[in-house]
Amino acid sequence: MKLKKIHHIAIICSDYELSKWFYVDVLGFTVAREVFREARNSYKLDLEVGGQYQIELFSFPDPALRPSRPEAAGLRHLAFEVDDIDEAVFHLNELNVSTESIRVDEFTGKRFTFFQDPDGLPLELYEV
Repeated sequence: MKLKKIHHIAIICSDYELSKWFYVDVLGFTVAREVFREARNSYKLDLEVGGQYQIELFSFPDPALRPSRPEAAGLRHLAFEVDDIDEAVFHLNELNVSTESIRVDEFTGKRFTFFQDPDGLPLELYEV
């Protein structure tokens, strides 16, 4: 098997309109397609990230909760590359999105920080 790249990342949210606002208006992702799937009483929102990757944002009635702290088993966090972490943190803070203190990766020397989406999904900004 020869995997070429990550095709998409799927996220299930508990409040579709709030999460849509967060990923589109706060993080600045572009809506590629939005559909309501009547049989599932569910929205599916396809988002472009930098014209390269895709996030699928799903809504379902009463989704089950699961641990999402970075130390829980499973997916640890989703990281986004930025050119200027100070600018990105300022933008998030201006929109009342709390961020952790900026840290420096001890192995790469790169700066990074964590924040959360409306459902507490841990997200990271990583400066390149």
